[in-house]
Amino acid sequence: MNDNVEPNKRIEEIDSEIRKLFEERLEMTRLADEGLSNSEIALKCRKYERELLGSAGDFDRVLLATMFNLSRSYKLTEYGMGDSPVVDEIRNAIRNTPQTFPTTALVACQGVEGAYSQIAADKLFAGADIRFYKNFEGVFKAVEDGTVKYGVLPIENSTYGSVIAVYDLMRVHKFHIVRSIRLKINHRLMAKSGISLEDIKEVYSHEQALGQCSNFLKNNPQIKVTIVANTAMAARMVADSDRNDVAAISSPDCAQLYGLTVIRDDIMNSDHNYTRFICISKEMQIFPGASKISLMLALGHTPGSLSDTLVKFSSLGLNLTKIESRPIAGRDFEFMFYLDIDCSIYSEDVLKLIGHLDSEPAEFTFLGSYLEV
Repeated sequence: MNDNVEPNKRIEEIDSEIRKLFEERLEMTRLADEGLSNSEIALKCRKYERELLGSAGDFDRVLLATMFNLSRSYKLTEYGMGDSPVVDEIRNAIRNTPQTFPTTALVACQGVEGAYSQIAADKLFAGADIRFYKNFEGVFKAVEDGTVKYGVLPIENSTYGSVIAVYDLMRVHKFHIVRSIRLKINHRLMAKSGISLEDIKEVYSHEQALGQCSNFLKNNPQIKVTIVANTAMAARMVADSDRNDVAAISSPDCAQLYGLTVIRDDIMNSDHNYTRFICISKEMQIFPGASKISLMLALGHTPGSLSDTLVKFSSLGLNLTKIESRPIAGRDFEFMFYLDIDCSIYSEDVLKLIGHLDSEPAEFTFLGSYLEV
């Protein structure tokens, strides 16, 4: 190093040299792969990369692995990955989906009248004919067997996190996400008329709602907490009970629907409380304006497997808004990852990426491309 060169200036020079060298490497990679099949390229690269990474130090290994991943992403965007049934299905859905989202439909929701899922469905469809099911699996099955056209399910809450039961069911049912909606949640403590907070010995609600009101419950340890399947069901249970010492945590709509009185309206941990609901269908539909994509893929419990996948998205400048992982039952240390990405399904580079993921040995499912309202 020239002692007369200012360090920051030299760093800029090195960065420029690295960029030029990497661009040259990408071009040499293209020339070296000419005339080879995808499998021949994969085997050649795997052998070379394994040998080089095996002899590298820790920091060098990270740098080289990143370079290899970016090089593979470059091949993906430049050459494509050939035919993909999933990409063909996406193109067909774009062509054949109606230009406007339906205003009326037969829709499945979990719970009973007044459930937040029903409120979300009513916001999505001006004239929703709603069928209620006992649990989330019932909603998935109703969509899967064609009993209903659409299903509405909660998937995550801004203060209490993911609805794990829904994520676990996603893997075992066939469906597509066609729209999502963010719904402002307004939990209230409600009971029969004339009942005060001091009278209450037990409160009913769904575990998500209880978690979103955990500070209030912690400050009232004398109240027993009972988990039920749905907040609307909790309100109905209180209304139908012959007890005068029970209350529900539910919505203002349920208080009015079931003739209950709101005792406290300040029980949530945060006033900024939203739940995201997905609308699912059996058939893939991609309505105009779709700006979000959801995917599901399995990754083995091997070092770098997640980062190797994520670099494919970052190389295209795609914004991953959510990553959820769930263990795969019956497989040791293998996980299913659920990804939400803000991007356009109309991008050819995005379609190439989806085709690439679909062609890999790992389990992959395209869940849908849709608009969030």
